[in-house]
Amino acid sequence: MNADLVIAVDGPAASGKGTVAARLGRAYGLPVLDTGLLYRAVGVAASRAGIDPDDSEAVARVAGAIDLMALDDPAFRTREAGELASRVAIHPGVRAALNAAQVGFARRPGGAVLDGRDIGTVIAPWAPAKIFVTARPEVRAERRWRQLTAQGESVSLADVLGDIRQRDARDGGRADAPMARAPDAVLLDTSEMTIDHAADAARRIVEAARAGRA
Repeated sequence: MNADLVIAVDGPAASGKGTVAARLGRAYGLPVLDTGLLYRAVGVAASRAGIDPDDSEAVARVAGAIDLMALDDPAFRTREAGELASRVAIHPGVRAALNAAQVGFARRPGGAVLDGRDIGTVIAPWAPAKIFVTARPEVRAERRWRQLTAQGESVSLADVLGDIRQRDARDGGRADAPMARAPDAVLLDTSEMTIDHAADAARRIVEAARAGRA
């Protein structure tokens, strides 16, 4: 029975949190929301409309019109979208516009899995299972570089590492809902793990949390 099984998966870019969240969703039969895609969608939509991603009021209006169920645009997975997401996410108005949708998803009957950067601290601090997924910057950069090159993007590993470090600084240093590990979140370092090992470790963390509640 998955009643009230809400799993919060947080962590920096390319840490493996998205894959971990997807695996947990399949394992427990729960819907999964990649909240990072919401911010990517806002950034891309703003860019397409010719809106400066640093214009907080204009971008907040874009965020208010984002469709939670329309996040499958391949443009949201690009390097540019990731950079735009990090820039628009610093605006309190954008976060406020998207928070209600995220909280609503987390409150779905039966539970849910959400991955992002502030799930365990802001969106669902009451979640019974919280995981903070991380990995060394160099490892995350190589993962993202391989993903981008597989998508046909031409970018150097050094540039991707620079992006990763810049995003870490921006996401962790923003005034509103900065990326942070919740006090009760279990740290999962995937630097030396395969996808299967990381998913298995995450499921053990969730099972331990469920056993603790019982």
